[in-house]
Amino acid sequence: MITPEVRKITSAAEAARARIFAARLTAALGAPEVERARFLTELTARLRQSLGQGGAELTLTVRRTGPDRAGHVRAVVRPTPPIYDPMPPWQLTLACPGPVTENVPGLAALDDNPVEAVLSADEETAAILARLDETERLLGVHREELHQTNQGVFALHAELDAAVLTQRELLEAERTARGEAEKARRLLTFLADASAAVTASLDHRDILRRLPELLVPEYASHVDVWIFDDEQAAGNGAHSAAAVAAARTDRPHHAAPYPGELPGIDDLPPSALNPTGPVLSIPLTVRRSLGVLTLTRYGDRFDADTSVMLVELARRTAIALDHALRYEQHRETAEALQRAQLTDLPTADGLRLAARYLPATRGLNIGGDWYDAFPQPDGSLLTVIGDVTGHGLNAAVIMGQLRTALRVYAVENDSPAQILTRLHRMLRHLQPNLYATAMIARFRPGDPQVAWAAAGHPPAVVRAPDGSVRILDTKPGLMLGVPLPYAYEDHTAELPPGSMLVLYTDGLVERRAHGLDPGIELLSRTLAALSESDLEDLETCAESLLKPLVHDSERDDDVCLLLCRTTPQAMPDTVGNESLQRLAVVLSDRSGSSLHRDSVEATRGEGGRRECL
Repeated sequence: MITPEVRKITSAAEAARARIFAARLTAALGAPEVERARFLTELTARLRQSLGQGGAELTLTVRRTGPDRAGHVRAVVRPTPPIYDPMPPWQLTLACPGPVTENVPGLAALDDNPVEAVLSADEETAAILARLDETERLLGVHREELHQTNQGVFALHAELDAAVLTQRELLEAERTARGEAEKARRLLTFLADASAAVTASLDHRDILRRLPELLVPEYASHVDVWIFDDEQAAGNGAHSAAAVAAARTDRPHHAAPYPGELPGIDDLPPSALNPTGPVLSIPLTVRRSLGVLTLTRYGDRFDADTSVMLVELARRTAIALDHALRYEQHRETAEALQRAQLTDLPTADGLRLAARYLPATRGLNIGGDWYDAFPQPDGSLLTVIGDVTGHGLNAAVIMGQLRTALRVYAVENDSPAQILTRLHRMLRHLQPNLYATAMIARFRPGDPQVAWAAAGHPPAVVRAPDGSVRILDTKPGLMLGVPLPYAYEDHTAELPPGSMLVLYTDGLVERRAHGLDPGIELLSRTLAALSESDLEDLETCAESLLKPLVHDSERDDDVCLLLCRTTPQAMPDTVGNESLQRLAVVLSDRSGSSLHRDSVEATRGEGGRRECL
């Protein structure tokens, strides 16, 4: 450590010389200019303050602080004369890079010349000013960088604001798109469900009933359907101007106090029937104009998407109505033809007949099932039952042709097998894509046997006088019309007096899930369970046979049933009474038959029925 420099400060000159010494000392030790100037300024201020208090003692100490020969200068100012002061003396330290040695270079040559001190002060001031200029220049550079940075930040904020606005617009657009997509999904779902509902029925009145149930109140407050060819469905005849315009121009019309501007729809003034709300009238057009669908809303408007959906629903409804009307026309024609083919059963000695026809309860309920019975020139009686494949008008027409052809072939007294062979040949050549099944049985007066032949038909069932039942399960021949040459064979079966032969079509015994055999077994058990009183009344007998098999159930196919019962033999001691009873039965049966012959329509309802002795 260098010997401390101690100076008494009692005047301004001494204070100036002390400052000059401190300045030269810190300069010799390489103290930085700014820290050096700050050190000297504070020291000068303290010395000036001490002069006003009577003087002070200044001690400057140079001390080494590290192995790198750096050190610091400490200035301590104590008042003189000493006074009691609990506070420590004022002191200030300045770090100097050095080198600090025992003898500071040039320190001995230092003098306290004030002129030199002023010049040195100017040099110090110039150095400080240079540092200030450099600092100002750097500050300007930093200020410019800060300005550029601020401009960049402002631009970034502007871009962020624009991005936020764009994001908000995109979110709003996405929300709108989702709303529109959800609305479109809802409209398409409704359109699909409503289309399925209106096309599920082939009854046009049922379709007209379903439309208001579908549309009110979600899409309309009131729905009116004007069908041109249906006066009953036309209502009271009061139709809006929009409905009349739609019927006249075959274009949708919208009537409201404001323009609707709906796509593909013409605007009209407000409707007199709803002057404050909108009315939308849409024509029901397929191949021709069937009517007009009118929807009325009280207050709410029809928007564009909903109106497009309603126009499409009206188009699909028109298709469904057209199909239903054409189906009903086709069914009525087929029913009329079917009714015309039902036979009035003839009378025959020793034989009683009863027949029943039941239409299908599902689908086009007219099929190709038929029965027939007619006398032959040789006195025998032919009974026939048959079934043409398919349903509808075409099946009924083919059934009529087969029935007529069979009667023509039977005039030549051919056997049942010969008649079927000729029918097969005819159908194979004239209708190669249609097939039929049939069974023919010939009854001869007084003959205890029946001759029969079958073409792919379900087997007949025989009940003997003792109540036993057997099935004529001889393998039948091919179906009529199969594209193969075939000759059918005749068969015989014992049929003593009091026996019953049951002929039927597959609709009586066939069920999709079970086939024919369970139904035939049920028919056999039911026939065996009939009492003698049931057998006396063939109408009751027919009801008893039909009830467990087809009544109270849905039928996909029509049903024919033909009962043939030979008259039981009378006991010898009661021949006269039996003859009288038989005559009474004949008269009763013929009276009943005459009622049935009054109209073929009597064979409909639950089914056609015939009974003859």
